[in-house]
Amino acid sequence: MKNQTISVAMGDGIGPEIMKSVLDIFDAAEVPLNYDFIEIGEKVYLEGYPSGIKPQTWEILKKNKVLLKSPITTPRGSGYKSLNVTIRNTLGLFANIRPCISYHPFVFTRHPQLDIVIIRENEEDLYAGIEHQQTSEVVQTLKLVSYPGSEKIIRYAFEYAKAYNRKKVTCMVKDNIMKFTDGLFNRIFKEVASEYPEIESNSEIIDIGSAHLADRPEKYDVVVTLNLYGDIISDLVAQIAGSVGLAGSANVGDFLAMFEAIHGSAPDIAGKNIANPSGLLNAACMMLVHLGLGSYAELIQNAWLKTIEDGIHTADIYRDGISKKKVSTDEFTKEVIARIKNKEKPQVLKSISYGSSQPMKKITVKRLNLKKELVGVDVFLDYKGKPVDLGENLTALLKNQSNLKLRIITNRGVKVYPEGINETFCTDHWRCRFVSKNASDFQGEPILPVIPKEEILKLLSLLYEAGYDVIKTENLYYIDGKRAFSLGQGE
Repeated sequence: MKNQTISVAMGDGIGPEIMKSVLDIFDAAEVPLNYDFIEIGEKVYLEGYPSGIKPQTWEILKKNKVLLKSPITTPRGSGYKSLNVTIRNTLGLFANIRPCISYHPFVFTRHPQLDIVIIRENEEDLYAGIEHQQTSEVVQTLKLVSYPGSEKIIRYAFEYAKAYNRKKVTCMVKDNIMKFTDGLFNRIFKEVASEYPEIESNSEIIDIGSAHLADRPEKYDVVVTLNLYGDIISDLVAQIAGSVGLAGSANVGDFLAMFEAIHGSAPDIAGKNIANPSGLLNAACMMLVHLGLGSYAELIQNAWLKTIEDGIHTADIYRDGISKKKVSTDEFTKEVIARIKNKEKPQVLKSISYGSSQPMKKITVKRLNLKKELVGVDVFLDYKGKPVDLGENLTALLKNQSNLKLRIITNRGVKVYPEGINETFCTDHWRCRFVSKNASDFQGEPILPVIPKEEILKLLSLLYEAGYDVIKTENLYYIDGKRAFSLGQGE
């Protein structure tokens, strides 16, 4: 059978050292792969490519479909985009999978029973990177969460649990505050969970969930969450398991995949032959399983576990009283290779077997086409002044010239007009909510008639002609007959 070809990026900082270690171990295990070496990262950034990757490199990635990547360095300064985010989004790598496990008693941890897989949505949320400075005092970032994107990662988490014999999936969100974005994610989680009755499921608020992860990680199995939360808690769990230097990461899409260590390029120790290659090696073994080469992953990971079990440790995990010998990167690599040659397995730690794992099911999701009714608009203004003056002036401006009326003004989300809270500190960034003149005036849940789009254009013309600095608009909709926008604090 012809060897498969993967793309390999040597990376920056300690990247070339730990990648050499992994490829030497692959050679010793006679892994049937060929390599296309690509250049990405710091050197490419400095050649004038703001994403750290050349246009022609994309074709290599798409051809080979799998990338094994060492950490890269993003140069300091503005204008440089995250290469990881660029690759994930461009190649549709929607799922980030980070297994974290305790290797007690051979690697120090306060949580000897920790065995958690963090599955993180990889393309949306705040990592879409859509940011703007809108006034002298206020910047914003957009948190984007879609129904298909959420369903896809949640369904992937349950299919992963089935394939790897996991018993429980926990969703972590902040839907008590972000009722539409995180609320959507949690609602879809409950819908999907009902299709997997054999797997236990529950939802937790991310703040207390993070505290529980740090304090009682043994109660968790698979955790699925949004992009930013997943990035944070996966590092947290990897560290309390023993070290972020031991954890690998997979980024999986419908057609392509990328595998990497979760740690950075550590330029401060580059070239010193002391880096731990374990995180990248574990990621590379995840890649082998993905490629259908699970028997090679078993051989390598069992030899690696035996090395760890024998107390042969690099400096980052070496600890007196636990470790037996402190070794360099090269020495550690040779120790793993020696155990591969002898087909050694751990005696205390649980040995690896992928024989019973089932192939991951291809994830399909439904698309929505719900009825959408326009009922108002939020207009954001750059304004220096008092809320009562702004409110009265806008009310007077619309009185005889528009079929819309001003409902509320908020500043940083807090209602300041009418009858606002005087103690609220106001910036120069104001949200002015306009609705139909026929809308009910009572406080609380509004009943808002549908308005034509032409009314919004007319409103904006009036505001511009009156000299107001309009910086942004957000249309207000009822979707599927339900309010699809948040109320202001105090509204």
